Amino acid sequence: MEEQVVIKKTKADHSALNVKDLFFKYVRFLPLYIICVALALVGAYIYLRYSTEFYRASGQLLIRDEKTSPNLSDRLEEAMMSDSRKNIQTEIEVLQSRPLMERAVQATNVNFLYYSKGKIKELNIYKTSPFQIKVLGLTDSSRSFTLNLSFPNQQQFSVNGSPLITIGQPFENGFGSFQLIRTTKAAIATECKAVFNPTTSQASALLGGLVVVPKQNSGILTLSLETTNPHLSADIVNALMLEYQELTIEQKNASTRKSIEFIDANLKEKAKELDSITQTLVAYQKANNIIDPQAQATNYFARIEDAHQQEQQQRIQYNNAVQLQDYMQSNKDGIVPSSLGIADETLGALIASYNKSQLDKKDLLENAQPGHIIVQQKEEEIGLLRNKILENVKNIKSAYGKAMGTLNSSAGEAISQIKTLPTKTQELLNIQNQLASKLKLYNELLAKRDLSAVTLASTISNTEIMQPAVPEVTPVKPNRRSTQILAFFIGLLFPTIIIVILELLNDKVNSRHDIERLTDATILGEVGHSFDDQTLVVTSGNRRVIAEQFRILRSNLQYILTKAQRPVIMVTSSFSGEGKSFISTNIGAVMALANKKTIVLEFDIRKPKIVSGLGMSKQAGLTNYILGKIDAPQLPVRVEGFDNLFILPCGPIPPNPGELLLDSKLDELFAYLRENFDVVIMDTAPVGMVSDALTLSKYADCTLYIVRQGHTFKKQIGVVDEHYQEGKLPKISIVLNDVKAQAGYGTYGYGRNYGYGYGSGYFDDEPDQQTNFQKWFGWLGTKNGKTKTSKKKKV
Repeated sequence: MEEQVVIKKTKADHSALNVKDLFFKYVRFLPLYIICVALALVGAYIYLRYSTEFYRASGQLLIRDEKTSPNLSDRLEEAMMSDSRKNIQTEIEVLQSRPLMERAVQATNVNFLYYSKGKIKELNIYKTSPFQIKVLGLTDSSRSFTLNLSFPNQQQFSVNGSPLITIGQPFENGFGSFQLIRTTKAAIATECKAVFNPTTSQASALLGGLVVVPKQNSGILTLSLETTNPHLSADIVNALMLEYQELTIEQKNASTRKSIEFIDANLKEKAKELDSITQTLVAYQKANNIIDPQAQATNYFARIEDAHQQEQQQRIQYNNAVQLQDYMQSNKDGIVPSSLGIADETLGALIASYNKSQLDKKDLLENAQPGHIIVQQKEEEIGLLRNKILENVKNIKSAYGKAMGTLNSSAGEAISQIKTLPTKTQELLNIQNQLASKLKLYNELLAKRDLSAVTLASTISNTEIMQPAVPEVTPVKPNRRSTQILAFFIGLLFPTIIIVILELLNDKVNSRHDIERLTDATILGEVGHSFDDQTLVVTSGNRRVIAEQFRILRSNLQYILTKAQRPVIMVTSSFSGEGKSFISTNIGAVMALANKKTIVLEFDIRKPKIVSGLGMSKQAGLTNYILGKIDAPQLPVRVEGFDNLFILPCGPIPPNPGELLLDSKLDELFAYLRENFDVVIMDTAPVGMVSDALTLSKYADCTLYIVRQGHTFKKQIGVVDEHYQEGKLPKISIVLNDVKAQAGYGTYGYGRNYGYGYGSGYFDDEPDQQTNFQKWFGWLGTKNGKTKTSKKKKV
């Protein structure tokens, strides 16, 4: 094996391609990358040109915390409640709720949206539409529908293919009654459409593009909305913020309105009582002719009056406590109007906490189910507060009752002193006292109602619009830069996937590296593709690249056949069609040009091709010799144009070629050939198909195993390595045949990174048999750089 070490590299050296190898291997796919990237960018342009554009408008809303002065009442409230400040997350949910969006839709009147129809896409013409649809009546207000409008001229139109209608004239269809009204004098597009959506549906559609984001560590919320029109986005955001302000005011006024309703009901009742007592007093005075009884008992009645006044004050407080107790027991889910003047700080704090909890519960129910755990916790908190209020009212009633008892006793003592006064006078005083107490209570309620009305009128929202939304005419979708970058990478990814698939599916030998990865056998050289019509390409004076490649093979053989004076070279392959006969003929020719008497043996007696490839007529040959019909000296036939090149034909194809090659006369034949020729080249049948080569290997000094680029399967290299490792064939060397300069390459490569370039002056130019398309796109499936219709290529 010492001879092979000279031109052989270790398998470790072959294990990986360097950067230059990889570049020249894949640069042939550059046209595919260029085309795919170009197509992807064209697709991106079309997408950007005709896709629907979305515009974003943003506004900012400030939500203030509601805190009062830190007095005793506030500390008590904070002790009973977890937190009195607004929950920002709750406000975000309110802003994103459907009821609030429905209010914004109604405020902006966007149930009808108008579109101008183009050949491919539609343009939302909100705020720029030269017309509007006025609804005179709807068949079904909960149903969405579209009115396709065609304008053959600026005065008439048709709806969904109906007869022409004059602008301004009412019309009817299956959706209801409508009227089209011109809003500006601008020209109307030929094709338009008006899309109607009920308030609920339109609100749901707009909510899909709404985003509410809080600013960190602040009460500022940023509202963003994306729609197909910049003015629509801005108007909806602004309307949403205004409606939210109105909603907060309405929620604050809910308790005050309840108080006013409660006071109004009591005022009506007290007015009736005052009318009744007044009528009783007048009737009594007329019936008993009583004018001024006070002058007769001034000293006594002064004391009685004082007792009665105090008793009435206590009774008013007592009655208020009773009314409050009844209201709390009968209205478990309502807001308590007020403490009705009961001078008790603990009761006032409890009622304020109770009302606040009721409002929080109402807010929660707008975004959660009644059975939600947070709602249940709030209900438990409300129940606890209600029980505390009722217990406090009970204690107040007890205290007022004891005070009234004491006052009544004092009044009784005074009354006992005036028993001598007429009974009628005493009765008159009782009636007057009742009238005074009722009138005082009436005046107090009236004053509280006026105060509540002032509170209702002066309520302001705890929110402020910091930055109203303005239309942004630059679309946010589709993003031009991102789309183009994505298209560029898709254009690179698609051919990469194709190349990977081709590489995974490729089971043929395509390069020297494929062989080196699979076997340690020596690669003697490479032979490029021949575009000649003739098999014999090595002739005297031929300076073309392929001829030089055979000269390199001849030189490399010297390092293998160092001890063989008259070598016998066996040429075989894995299966038919790998260029075995082509290599045998031209190696014989290049040996003959070196003044060595050379004979090529056509020993592939199953499919002989050497004689026919040289254009020679069939003659007697090997089979005739083995059958004894001809002698050895009669077998060699000189090739025309060569003095030292001979051919030994195979003769007629026998029925038993395998047994024929076992004949002992072959020993005599090879003895004759070694004696009379300097070089013997034996073209045998493929070793991967029949055993002829193994039978003849005993006569050979070395073996040239032909591997054809793009034709030999990679798994066949395993057979070569097996023969090499086990020594079944003598001194195996591989010749890579039919090497083609693929797209991206300009030369045939030898050794590894060296090559012969056309136009260098060292070699004659090869005939140009390829079009530019075939040179660049040969990897798509054409063979040998030529179209499949070519029949004259030689390998």
